[in-house]
Amino acid sequence: MAAAEVTTPKHPASGRTITVKVKRQRTPDAAAVTETFAIPYRPNMNITSVLGEIALNPTTTEGKGTTPIAYDANCLEEICGSCAMLINGKAMMACSALVDKLTGPDGNGAITLAPLSKFPVVRDLAVDRSVLFENLKRVKAWVPVDGTYDLGPAPRQFPQVQEQRYPLSNCISCTICMEVCPQFNDATGFVGAATIAQAKLFNMDPSGAVLKEERLRALAGGGGVQECSFAQNCVQACPKQLPLTEAISDMGRDVFVQQVKDFFRR
Repeated sequence: MAAAEVTTPKHPASGRTITVKVKRQRTPDAAAVTETFAIPYRPNMNITSVLGEIALNPTTTEGKGTTPIAYDANCLEEICGSCAMLINGKAMMACSALVDKLTGPDGNGAITLAPLSKFPVVRDLAVDRSVLFENLKRVKAWVPVDGTYDLGPAPRQFPQVQEQRYPLSNCISCTICMEVCPQFNDATGFVGAATIAQAKLFNMDPSGAVLKEERLRALAGGGGVQECSFAQNCVQACPKQLPLTEAISDMGRDVFVQQVKDFFRR
């Protein structure tokens, strides 16, 4: 009896390539240029894997050899917030941006990659987002426990408070909320939604609340919560779906109450 012939099915997309246009900048002061690459398609590719393919063969569509694309990445699962960039003009995470959703229904559309526009470029798609961490320091976004002595059991939290705090604790410091915010710019010095949300998170913590008044006073100053115009771009763009506009509204109320208290304490 003849053995049945076994054939390996060929993927219908075999031979298809993805056109990727990358805005590049070798140094912070260098002029930006755009390089175009043709990447072999595979099902379920994300932008991180596309950048990996470019690194394996850094050659443009013109046949010119170049260097791998510089970009930030770490966890590759939308937890660290490092790989935020502009993908087809929209601020997104490279690790969760899927090629199949970016190239259009016919799969032939080009993908454009660029660095976030509101932060200094370090190189290519990597930017300096240290302004976020300076803002977090400004509002003391931490619990002031240094661990040098035993404080005993921590204060208990009601489940209702835990449920309110948990979404805010999911912030990954990607700065996408700052990128899409019309108020985040050099003119206003606005601290941004992420910083305000973290101030709320630690103000609700039984131990962190010891710095509550200092945080509220920091947000009452220049670039504070009053700069928010409630465009709500942040809550729509946040990859972790944080309740940012709710946090900003709550902190705006708390800042006002603190200002009234401080006025009558003079």
